[in-house]
Amino acid sequence: MVEPTLRVGLALRRTAAELTLNGDFEIDGAVVQAQRLQASLQDGRVRLLDASGQLVVEAESILLSPRAEATFVLHAMTVGVDFHWQHEQDLTFSGTASLESRGDTFDVVNGVPLETYLRSVISSEMSATAPGSLLRAHAVISRSWLLAQLADSLPSPKPPGAIPIDGGTRVVRWYDREDHQHFDVCADDHCQRYQGVTRTSTHEAVEAVADTHGLVLMHDGSVCDARYSKACGGMTEVFEAAWGPVDVPYLQAFADGPDTPWQLPLTDESNAISFIQGAPPAYCNTTDRALLERLLPALDHDTTAFYRWETTVTAAQVREWVRTKIGVDPGPVRTIQCLERGPSGRLTRIAIVGDAGRVEVGKELEIRRVLSDSHLYSSAFVVTPRHDGPELSFHLRGAGWGHGVGLCQIGAAVMADLGHDHQAILAHYFRGAELVRAYG
Repeated sequence: MVEPTLRVGLALRRTAAELTLNGDFEIDGAVVQAQRLQASLQDGRVRLLDASGQLVVEAESILLSPRAEATFVLHAMTVGVDFHWQHEQDLTFSGTASLESRGDTFDVVNGVPLETYLRSVISSEMSATAPGSLLRAHAVISRSWLLAQLADSLPSPKPPGAIPIDGGTRVVRWYDREDHQHFDVCADDHCQRYQGVTRTSTHEAVEAVADTHGLVLMHDGSVCDARYSKACGGMTEVFEAAWGPVDVPYLQAFADGPDTPWQLPLTDESNAISFIQGAPPAYCNTTDRALLERLLPALDHDTTAFYRWETTVTAAQVREWVRTKIGVDPGPVRTIQCLERGPSGRLTRIAIVGDAGRVEVGKELEIRRVLSDSHLYSSAFVVTPRHDGPELSFHLRGAGWGHGVGLCQIGAAVMADLGHDHQAILAHYFRGAELVRAYG
């Protein structure tokens, strides 16, 4: 295998975009000098105008190729799409910029070598000032995950969608890369955070990728689909709790620490309630703000509760979210039932029961979507109904941040801070996998 060049979707389904060229680029052999450009769509073709409003080029697809070390800025790029930290940033990228019409909209796609891409990913997912062993571990898993996606080595069955059940509807959905047909990966949390050279800010980050060049995790002859999330909440989760019914030997459930100081299994409701309502010791159970600010990117500094968190939603809010996100109106909501949990205590199926019917929802991400304006931190939560006068609400106490499958980023960061090297971190989270160099 040779190092691939990736196509990364930076801005999707746009009708307008602004780019600044930091250096000379070429379009069909013609040189376009450093300047700010405006892109728009007309009759299915992308139009690129210079700062004075003069047409530079118009085509269904426009490729800007850098000369020497030129970079480009994508202005007002949306970061954290649909999550509670969503906002816009101006971000700088190396490699090519391709503006590609999809008919009524266009995409901005970045062409970049995999190892260059990784230097940004590990500095975007975690802080570039994090310990070197964490950055090395993250380089390996990010490289592994990407190559596994390109090879489609872990195909997941399609979700069944909405089906009628007695007294209502059942909706089971999970999300992967189905809508990424025109590029390899997107630049956001849906795939891996990739924020260009803007985030590649330390020698440690560059060195971590160089030191692990081409290294991947492998199991049974295939590159591992090395998933990860921000905080497992004390217990990692199995693949099939979040995605399709596939048993993945190296993505299993176990305590994020040397011990398991709670009653198993967490698929048992009483055990799950005790686990979530407590805060047992684990690698990712840390409140050291100085440490977290050194480990986490600035994007995540506002999130202060992730190992255990709390929120309250009203019955009226739940009804509206079910109606707008699922497309079914349950009527005034009376209860939320916890039906099934995965081994980490994460809910994989709930029922929202209203006067007009019952809506069963799964899997974990769909549950997080339907009980929040954006997303709950995780689906590992306990529901307590509350009656404040005539209004019914539901108090949720939860554990963890994300799906919990594979590497726990905060747990791995704490392991690194405790002195564990990247091999030990990888061995802890991906049991039975081995380090192999996929390319030199």
